Amino acid sequence: MEYLSEIFTIFTVMNEPLAERIRPKKLEDYISQQHLVGKKGILTSHIKQGIIPSLILWGPPGIGKTTLANIIANVSGRPFYTLSAISSGVKDVREVIDKAKKSGGLFTQKNPILFIDEIHRFSKSQQDSLLGAVEKGWVTLIGATTENPSFEVIPALLSRCQVYILNSFDKNDLVALLHRAIEKDEILSTKKITLKETDALLQVSSGDARKLLNIFELLVSSNDEIVITNKLVLEKVQKNTIRYDKTGEQHYDIVSAFIKSIRGSDPNAAVYWLARMVEGGEDVKFIARRMLILASEDIGNANPTALILANNTFQSVATIGYPEARIILSQCAIYLANSAKSNASYIAIGKAQELVRKTGDLSVPLHLRNAPTKLMKDLDYGKEYKYSHNYTRNFVNQEFLPNDISGTKIYEPGNNQRENKFREILKNHWKNKYDY
Repeated sequence: MEYLSEIFTIFTVMNEPLAERIRPKKLEDYISQQHLVGKKGILTSHIKQGIIPSLILWGPPGIGKTTLANIIANVSGRPFYTLSAISSGVKDVREVIDKAKKSGGLFTQKNPILFIDEIHRFSKSQQDSLLGAVEKGWVTLIGATTENPSFEVIPALLSRCQVYILNSFDKNDLVALLHRAIEKDEILSTKKITLKETDALLQVSSGDARKLLNIFELLVSSNDEIVITNKLVLEKVQKNTIRYDKTGEQHYDIVSAFIKSIRGSDPNAAVYWLARMVEGGEDVKFIARRMLILASEDIGNANPTALILANNTFQSVATIGYPEARIILSQCAIYLANSAKSNASYIAIGKAQELVRKTGDLSVPLHLRNAPTKLMKDLDYGKEYKYSHNYTRNFVNQEFLPNDISGTKIYEPGNNQRENKFREILKNHWKNKYDY
């Protein structure tokens, strides 16, 4: 029986991923995040004293959010329950909360910890179901997210949690992690592994420690003696293992290419870069949010319908989600790419803000001022104002800018069909005043 047990243990270890095998169990073994868990870290004393507030851990994937949650539970000696936002519904949340309530420590400093991975994927109703338990102290919530909690966590829940930011691993942290794996892991410690070069290995892992260890294990698994070089990594690691990293440099490069393709009126390129983001699991709201901005910044009054469509797209994809949201995103991207372009509104507000910064708080002309009281009327507030609707074609020539900047042209219509009509209207109204 002892022999069988030993065999089973060996088999389990061999089948467990390297990232799991060397996951730190103690605070002292936790790499990086010294601002949180170093000797003077803001979480260190809380963890050691067992006084843990509900908190949100925000940082890129593979940075150690789950590991830190486990360490907190171990060190504080609390019951630990975990849920994944991907696979758990409101029913699952309530069941776990009921278990936590029965596990002891209620209304004490030792109440159970409920860890929710990818809490940003929880719907509003799922997050609402957590409120009572957190507020009444039935559980201490630890949520992990790769997205900005300000946008993805409901305000009521966010206000009851402390938000802690986990920084990306630097090169030294990742290399230290590799050395730990070589020295401490039961399997890798039996091999002769030499880390001659690490640049390529770090590059393909994109700062994700979990991904780094998985790739490293893949490289060394079939060899008892191996020298890790950049050439070896590039030869052995297939390109398709280098996935879209929605929090790293590639994330910003691809969305930049997407926006520039739409701005450049190329629907083919726009849909290609959209597909790259969709396949990479990019947040639908992030994509829709960027198109909403573009609809105003790059299209504007050349086609005002673009802003309406982009806004409806944002609302639709937030409701529907993947996989069907990809169709709506594609429709919107193609429409925006084919729309006439104008950045006139974007330029205009920039000019106006710069003018305000230069000229300061210029006085509002008397005829434009509000006059709700007798005193204000006696001071001639609003006295000379001409009501536009009382005049032919609902227009009358009068001054609307402060006297110091009278005649300053801020809005320059774009060269497109709709805004060229704007230009003619402005020229007819204002003659030579604004030089349209």
